[in-house]
Amino acid sequence: MTEHMGMHINAYHPLDRARGWWLDCHHTLNINDETKWETMAMKSLLVLYSYHHNNTERMAKVFAKVLDAQIKTPQQVNLEELQEYSLIGFGSGIYGAKHHEYLLDLADRLPQVTNKKAFIFSTSAITGEAKVAKDHSLLREKLQSKGYIIVDEFSCKGFNTNSFLKLFGGKNKGRPNAEDLKNAEEFASNLKQNI
Repeated sequence: MTEHMGMHINAYHPLDRARGWWLDCHHTLNINDETKWETMAMKSLLVLYSYHHNNTERMAKVFAKVLDAQIKTPQQVNLEELQEYSLIGFGSGIYGAKHHEYLLDLADRLPQVTNKKAFIFSTSAITGEAKVAKDHSLLREKLQSKGYIIVDEFSCKGFNTNSFLKLFGGKNKGRPNAEDLKNAEEFASNLKQNI
């Protein structure tokens, strides 16, 4: 039985199981003790490349708060340390219908893993289910080829002044907005509950 927030966790000694004695030893772990809880909690990392208007960074900060995750750029990631994380989010803005090249290059260098959980996120000038699926496809394929299980994906509109859009003051000014960030918070909460 594992319940949290001040509840007891019943633990069985391995020798009891070996002897067939399924005795409740009442080894109690006080989960309210933050030090002990941290050792049990999911450890998360967000790998983020965001530079143009920092749209994706704003969204990643919401994820980080909910998931209690670190945020690192692809350049800051130590490949050996990735094994420490139970959930890794990979995200950037969308450039030419794909994630930023720094993120894609990192995905190429990732070591092979077995069933490591990951999610993909992005901001883009244009969204929609089919568009996001296409924009995420290259990163998704690279991660899956390395053994990652993509548990979910998230995208929202972001302010964009690339190319000719700067001549017209940009597109999606003010995005991600409060509603987008609320949706990001709900997305991260659902991830946390289901992982």
